[in-house]
Amino acid sequence: MIPGTLIALLTFPGVIIHEAAHLLFCRLRGVAVFDACFLRVGNPLGYVVHEKVTDFVTLWLVSAGPFLVNSAVCILLCLPVSVPMKIFGHTDLLSYVLLWLGLSIGMHAFPSTGDANNIWVAAKAAVHRGNILAILSFPLAVIIYAANIGRIFWLDYAYGAAIGLGLPQLLLKLG
Repeated sequence: MIPGTLIALLTFPGVIIHEAAHLLFCRLRGVAVFDACFLRVGNPLGYVVHEKVTDFVTLWLVSAGPFLVNSAVCILLCLPVSVPMKIFGHTDLLSYVLLWLGLSIGMHAFPSTGDANNIWVAAKAAVHRGNILAILSFPLAVIIYAANIGRIFWLDYAYGAAIGLGLPQLLLKLG
């Protein structure tokens, strides 16, 4: 087993982007931020401390934001280099650095179990008001819990590789 701290240090760009995504959605939705740490050695690796959020959509965006942002950045970094590598055999140091960045960022896309808890609790309250997003959030929270358990089996790496390497390969086959 490779310690989580070592993996986090090797994939630190993903931790930074994950926390920046939380901060981004706080700013976009007008949520006051009291403290933010983008990377540290310890548990948690990073954090954003913000005011209590009562609006369900805002809470959902702040909690699930890293999944959206990290996934998009992973794809945006990996797609342009994986195509020339696969089709033309073009490999250079920059290509490998961009792939490392993309995969590192993709690996840290999953929200934490704390984020899943926040979504679950808020969804229970919002579902009574007929909020469709709240209803859809229950399976999402379960998936987040499962994904965090799956980190033991490198599910986070598998996800990053699937969207950073697998998706471009699939697009090449379809195209």
